[in-house]
Amino acid sequence: MSKTGHDTFKPGAIWEDFDGNHINAHGGGFYYEDGTYFWYGEHKDQNSLAQVGVRVYSSKDLYNWSNEGVALSVSSNPDSEITTGSVIERPKVIFNKKTGKYVMWFHLELKGQGYAAARTGVATSDSPLGPFEYIKSFRPNANVWPKNIDDSEKVYNEEDKSLEWWTSEWKASLVDGLYVRRDFEKGQMSRDMTLYVDDDGTAYHIHSSEENQTLHISVLTDDYLDFTDTYVRVQEGGQNEAPAIFKSGDTYYMITSGLTGWSPNPARSFKSKSMLGPWEKLGNPAKGKGAELTFRSQSTFVLPVAGKDDAYIYMGDRWNPKNHIDGRYIWLPISMSNGKPEFQWHDEWDLSFFETASP
Repeated sequence: MSKTGHDTFKPGAIWEDFDGNHINAHGGGFYYEDGTYFWYGEHKDQNSLAQVGVRVYSSKDLYNWSNEGVALSVSSNPDSEITTGSVIERPKVIFNKKTGKYVMWFHLELKGQGYAAARTGVATSDSPLGPFEYIKSFRPNANVWPKNIDDSEKVYNEEDKSLEWWTSEWKASLVDGLYVRRDFEKGQMSRDMTLYVDDDGTAYHIHSSEENQTLHISVLTDDYLDFTDTYVRVQEGGQNEAPAIFKSGDTYYMITSGLTGWSPNPARSFKSKSMLGPWEKLGNPAKGKGAELTFRSQSTFVLPVAGKDDAYIYMGDRWNPKNHIDGRYIWLPISMSNGKPEFQWHDEWDLSFFETASP
């Protein structure tokens, strides 16, 4: 294939790399440095278990991608937390200017435990291409209360243990911190996740917690390798996953999805003047035909286009649980309308969209 094989985006189509192979980087995260974009994602075989690890691709133009190999490999050691057959999802990479390290965080489920572990893992590298060295995984914020929880919500009692899911009593207790109390000592659950580095260098880890019922936003340490004691609950009981964050002007925006397993659902969007909230609901950012299922996709990242003002791309996955390797990528341009992010379906589009779009 020619090195200039693509000059447009075709959402949902097979997207071949320079070698002519379908790009295999699902649940992706993106990093930009010195004219090059890096795409990190789950290498999928036919099932959802990690057999290879996290693959990385590079591009100068966002249309054409080179397969740069495996950035983080699974381990052949059966005692490793990232052994073959574990679950490694939604890898995201950021760069720490103070340490000179590239830092990857991801959602990790331990082999043979289904989705019970609900951990976050971290790895580092001296290069954006890797190899990344695995450091550790854990449930974050053990023995730490969120900043926006009341003292009255910190007491775990016998009534908590007997609540039946989906009852009004369970829902009320959930909003009041049921699972925060339950997991206080062993750490909070962390599943679908993303990272965001603010203008001042502060890094945030955003993840679905509390049995996927509530989002947590946590401040990372200065080296980006651990959690500080600062975190908040967001949209308590709102059942949000697949978070993607971006900033336009002085406002932070977040796109998420609901909880329907591998099946698509209507996206949600929120805005805030602070990463630590409060976050205001904005509704479904997808518009037009197919918006009710977010064009059969689920959010994974929102990418600011380098060199263009207020140019953002919604990046989603169209999952295929019957053949995971065949999952497709749905990239669509975001427009800001009355302070809200919106995106519509395009069979084909290119970056000139951002030059012709109305302000």
